[in-house]
Amino acid sequence: MQAWQEVCKKSAQPAKLLVPEGTYMSSPVIFQGPCLSTQPVIVEVKGTILANEDLSAYDEDFWFLFEKINGVILTGGGTFDGRGASAWKYNDGSIKMNDVDNGVVHDLCSVNSKFFHFHVTDSSNFTAYNLRITAPCDSPNTDGMHISSTCGVQVSNSVIATGDDCISVGPGVTNANIFGITCGPGHGISIGSLGKRDQEKDVCGVTFSNCTLNNTTNGVRIKTYASPIQIKASDITFQDITMNNVQNPIVIDQHYGSRKKKKGDSHVKISNVHYKNIRGTTPSNVPITLACSAAAPCDGIEFCDVDLDFVSDDLQSKKHPNTTFTACCTNAKTTFSGQNKVPICE
Repeated sequence: MQAWQEVCKKSAQPAKLLVPEGTYMSSPVIFQGPCLSTQPVIVEVKGTILANEDLSAYDEDFWFLFEKINGVILTGGGTFDGRGASAWKYNDGSIKMNDVDNGVVHDLCSVNSKFFHFHVTDSSNFTAYNLRITAPCDSPNTDGMHISSTCGVQVSNSVIATGDDCISVGPGVTNANIFGITCGPGHGISIGSLGKRDQEKDVCGVTFSNCTLNNTTNGVRIKTYASPIQIKASDITFQDITMNNVQNPIVIDQHYGSRKKKKGDSHVKISNVHYKNIRGTTPSNVPITLACSAAAPCDGIEFCDVDLDFVSDDLQSKKHPNTTFTACCTNAKTTFSGQNKVPICE
């Protein structure tokens, strides 16, 4: 904290906070701006930072919080080890950026986070690349990166293996470009969940491209709650996606969170969603599920060059071209082009 005060509050020149090689332990830390320098403050982590395992130290949902900063670069090749096994049922402890403009995170490892590995919210112009994020496949709510209420996002060239979504894009995200992600195990890549809380904003202009998903429970998914909250999710593209043994390759689920009790229909309007050049294998004979809302049907759902093959669970490496595929679709208006080798709802 003293080092942060020096680089942020006392230096008008470009400055760096260095965590040298070695192993250190830390309870929750807040790095708060605004900073004096007009150049980005650099936080360079070369060593390994271990999270305090005493859960009484965590009053909120973060472990490291960066907030109210215009320009910060988090890098260094080091590791944040959240030591999350003791906390997964409580869900506390992210590396969080809140109200940060021009934030950059690159060349870091995050291991066993207590909650989301990285959480970016109420920010703008966020960039992340060359990250390695890992947690056990059964660790709950350990999303590799969750982004909400942020304009201008680029996340690329990272490897994520967790117990939840590799990357989830929440309410209020606009102009996001996510590419070069290797995901798995985990729950795949998601838009949502949406429509859970009041004051949520629209999602618009999100592209996932050149991603590979390995042994994930879902592939590319949009999920919304059955609630009266009225927002839009539009201009979304999933392109050049490779799926290897993905259980549910393409999903729109507008009944998310309402499996046990009927809670009505979702009022999140989903439109202009494009699935282009999606290829690979799945153990499911229902590769496409579009469970859209009767209150706000999905419009403009485009499929172009979707080619998925069936692989049985017991013979992972053998394809079964004679397996009958079906698509499960309700309240969805679709179009198709190119060569689609799976059933498409019309």
